[in-house]
Amino acid sequence: MKSQRRQRRALSEASLSFLDVISCGFGAIVLLLIIARTGDPAVPEETESQLLDSVTSLQQRLFEIRGESATLEQQLKSRKQQLSELEERVARLREKLASVDRQSQQVSLSQAREREQLQLVLQVLTEEMQRLAPTSELKNQLIGGIPVDSDYIIFVIDSSGSMQSAAWNKLKREMLNILDIYPQVQGIQVLNDMGNYMFANYRGRWMADTPEMREQIITRLNSWAPFSNSSPVEGISAAIKTFYRPARKISIYTLGDDFQGSSIRRVVKAVDGLNRANRGERLVRIHTIGFPVHFPPGGTPSSSAIRFAALMRELSYNNGGTFIGLNSLRPE
Repeated sequence: MKSQRRQRRALSEASLSFLDVISCGFGAIVLLLIIARTGDPAVPEETESQLLDSVTSLQQRLFEIRGESATLEQQLKSRKQQLSELEERVARLREKLASVDRQSQQVSLSQAREREQLQLVLQVLTEEMQRLAPTSELKNQLIGGIPVDSDYIIFVIDSSGSMQSAAWNKLKREMLNILDIYPQVQGIQVLNDMGNYMFANYRGRWMADTPEMREQIITRLNSWAPFSNSSPVEGISAAIKTFYRPARKISIYTLGDDFQGSSIRRVVKAVDGLNRANRGERLVRIHTIGFPVHFPPGGTPSSSAIRFAALMRELSYNNGGTFIGLNSLRPE
């Protein structure tokens, strides 16, 4: 009996020990679960869902911002291109404005020069008209304002290209007119403004005044074209030095259109020194016929034509002659 009771007591104690171990194990598991997840299991799921929604929204917003940024960059690029084009237009307009200013200054200077030239022409013409005005007493016989008291005549002709191309037919007509006012002279000679002779076989001597010789002179003009420097000083000097003799009454007729020399005053001074006798009288008369080759209708005459008019007016005036400026190139 005692042994049975002892066995039963042993079994009962063993069962209780096993239950204690199992209880402790479950308690430990529960404790671990409590420590691992203290909150409501539904809360993390909701938080994760919210986080996912926020990430999705932010990604969508990021995509929108990137699209707006691309659009803004394109607009900025377009604005920069427009700004560059506007700057180029401003630069071109400034260049045009500067060009207009320069042209305006050039026009102003040109107008000032034209006014000076026109004033000079007006002065020359006014003085010449005063000289040609009729007076009550004439010391010499005048035809068209030209004294025709000479026994010898010398033509000094500007044979430059401008005269050859534009005024040659008119020059022939004027030479005939000059010859017509001298029915008979004792000698004729023709030089160009460089002192070259029209007829080399008459170099240094007079040609006889005959109808045949006058005709030969006009005919020879058709092919006579020696070099010219458009300055009459050489021809006038050669004529005076070669043909002047005491008691000879000589008239030199200078025919030209412009003066390309360097100094008007130097030419006037040289001719004055050469054509002055002991008592201050002139050895020969110097007349001038000016051809309007460089006087365009309605335009401004060239400076070389103005200088020719000023030079020859003074030479003619100082040397007992007449300056006549033609107003047309038609061989009437």
